[in-house]
Amino acid sequence: MPELPEVETTCNGITPHLLNKTIARVIIRQSKLRWPIPAAIKKSLIDKKIISIKRRAKYILIEAENGTLILHLGMSGSLRIVKADTAHDKHDHFDLVLKDGNCLRLHDPRRFGAVLWTTKPVSEHKLLSKLGPEPLTDDFNTELLYKLSRKRSVNIKQFIMNAHIVVGVGNIYASEALFLAGIHPRKAAGKVSLAAYKKLVDSIKQVLSAAIKQGGTTLKDFTQSDGKPGYFQQQLNVYAKKGEPCPACKKAIRHCVLGQRATYYCTQCQK
Repeated sequence: MPELPEVETTCNGITPHLLNKTIARVIIRQSKLRWPIPAAIKKSLIDKKIISIKRRAKYILIEAENGTLILHLGMSGSLRIVKADTAHDKHDHFDLVLKDGNCLRLHDPRRFGAVLWTTKPVSEHKLLSKLGPEPLTDDFNTELLYKLSRKRSVNIKQFIMNAHIVVGVGNIYASEALFLAGIHPRKAAGKVSLAAYKKLVDSIKQVLSAAIKQGGTTLKDFTQSDGKPGYFQQQLNVYAKKGEPCPACKKAIRHCVLGQRATYYCTQCQK
């Protein structure tokens, strides 16, 4: 699944092609994604200018003059900028056609993505209204994480992957941040000290910033909006490295499943 750095990379990639451009038409080839694509957007967006493109958590928000498109890439979705007359593939379900002849195209083989529409403030939408802070902002800090963790018995990995606590810390980056912070992923969130949370917050910010800079991690189903893969995978310390030597102590990396997600860690470096 594309995580926050991949979504940020996609958002940055499509922005120069969409900002201040006028929409000519909307093409819906398959409306049955995670939620049905609202048919009303086919008329609502005609002749409307795109005034901003932003990311909130793993959602891409394309704001027009009269409302906001909310896009989610799901498990295997990707966005491309192509010429409007480019032949579509089987899994190209949605096109946002611009008057300059270009087109934003959603490709989603598994159809777990989403294309939604709201005319209300996007922060009030039910999918966004209860989300936690963005991890790369000052709103995400040691004091907040420590306070929210008190008396919580859930393991620390699942705790930081909870979007109501903080958004965008997906499976890969949770494992990597916990390794850098020296925290065992099974440790109860309520038993992590304030000092350890300081290291963890710094590590989350470090890992996500590095991944965004590198263009996102190369996943089986993900490439950037220009078709180039991300390269952060080359810098991973523990994720998907079961049995390989820890980069710090050389002990074999261990693997377990927490919350139905693959988890990688070093028993020597993470306590």
